[in-house]
This record gives sequence, structure tokens and C-alpha cells, in this order.
Amino acid sequence: MPEHRVHSPRCVLLPEGHRPELESAVAEGGGRVVPLEDAEALVWTRTDGADELRRLLDEHPHIRWVQLPWAGVEPFREAFDDDRLWTCGKGVYAEPVAEHALALALGGMRGIGRYARETSWTGPYGVNLLGAHVCILGGGSITRSLVRLLLPFGAYLTVVRNRLDPIPGVAEVVGMDRLHRSLAEADLTVLALALTPETEHVIDAAALEAMSPDAWLVNVARGRHIDTDALVTALREGEIAGAGLDVTDPEPLPDDHPLWQLPNAIVTPHVGNTPEMGIKLLWARVRENVERYASGDELLGPVHVELGY
Repeated sequence: MPEHRVHSPRCVLLPEGHRPELESAVAEGGGRVVPLEDAEALVWTRTDGADELRRLLDEHPHIRWVQLPWAGVEPFREAFDDDRLWTCGKGVYAEPVAEHALALALGGMRGIGRYARETSWTGPYGVNLLGAHVCILGGGSITRSLVRLLLPFGAYLTVVRNRLDPIPGVAEVVGMDRLHRSLAEADLTVLALALTPETEHVIDAAALEAMSPDAWLVNVARGRHIDTDALVTALREGEIAGAGLDVTDPEPLPDDHPLWQLPNAIVTPHVGNTPEMGIKLLWARVRENVERYASGDELLGPVHVELGY
């Protein structure tokens, strides 16, 4: 990065003490950790607390830039404004989340989840990911990482997204108007898109009905992308082969929820990116964005306030 730093950004990390290791990220980026009253930038270190954040910003209008920790910013929509820069964790956690999506896909399609529940020797079950038709909803960094992981499998890749820009390694990029057709053709569908009012319950009863009875569904995005009741019905009645879910609606998933008992459902507790994995990645993002802010360069992970993500 060019050395044209103009000043040392004054940053505050809030809530205090939640992620003290990020102080070194600010320092290595050329910034200084200061009290809130003296700060121009705020690094929010929790994944919730939108009301508290909004109150702090109202009381301290001198804050010019806010860095959020996650790529999913829907909990903070009510805190957004047009008066300052907003950035988030877009792209930070793409690699581990894509890896987890691949694990859920293989665990489901090859029957690992089903066999893990058995207590005796059973008959054969499983289908190949090799040469499969994979449909991915969303065209962001998780999708691009997942595409790279899927290419050695010789899979035919379709991406459904709002923008029809081509993606290297993807056979076709189509709009949401082609969703049901793409679902019908897929052996595996992966959800890796942002949650917006338009994408809530994008997988509803009609979408599940459009899918092949041999198809698997994997969700590493947000639980509310899927109509949970419709999914339970589809799994029980064999409308689809199975589902691998790292996110659910509701979340956490209650102990008595039927998804825990269905043999064709694999549920993991939102661990596509664990705190141990994530803090190192967030540290690097904060460091680089502080450095970019100091130099007047474009920041990574911008939030499109008008779109809500």
C-alpha cells in the first residue's frame, strides 16, 4: 500500500474490554486507541447492541467511521445513517464459512450425518458431489471461496444473484427470476446471500417443491432465508433429500425442535466461523482498514446503507 498516511486515526473500541486484542490491530494500522470523546472512528466489537450503538453515535456526532464485526449487518440496520462511513466484516470470514458449507454438503450427500445417528450396520446411502449441478444463492465472497473449493469436484455451477456479472469458474449467473428453474436443476443448493426483506423466506414451500427429491439444501447465511416449517414438512415427506444447516430460524434452535430428530437434517450451531477462527481474521481487517483510513484509501467491506447490507 502506498505510504501517504496523512494522520494517525483516533479510534475507540466499544464495548470496552470485549475484544481487547483488537487494540494491537489499531496500533499496527497506524492508529491510536483513545477515549470516546476524542475518537473519530469507532470499532464495535459485539455482534449485537444496535440500540446502544445508535445512542452513542447520537451523543457523539464527531464519529466519522464505524467498523462492525460481522458481514451480516441486519441487527444494526436501525443504527445506520448517512452521516458517516460504515464498514463491516464482508469477506473476512468467507474461507472458513465456505469450508463449512462444503463439509455440510459432503456430510449430507454422502450420508455421513445419517450414518452418525445409526447404532448398527446399515445399507448403502449416498450420492456424489463429483460432477453434481450446484446452485448457489448469492454472489459475494463466501460464494467465490466456495466456487474455488468446488471446482476440483467438476461441478456445474449456477449462481443466482441480483447482479448478473460473471464469476470466474461459474457456468452461469442468473437473476432471481430464474430461481425455481435453477433449484429444479440442482443436486445441491447452497445459501450464501445477505438477509434483506427481499430474501427473507427466499426458500419457501414453493421453492422446496421446485427442488428435486434427490437434492440437498445447505444454509450458511441466515436462518430466516428459509421458511422453517415448510422445510420440516419437505424433509419429513421426502420432497428433498436433506438439509445441512449452520443457521436456523429460530436461533438457537430449541432442544425439542423436530430438526434435531430428522435423519435427513444436519444442524450445527452457527460455527461456520468460530470465535477462535474469527478473531484473527477480524484483527487483520481492522488493522488494514485503520491503515486505509489513515491514508485516505477506500475502506474494505463497505456497508451499502441504502440497501441494508
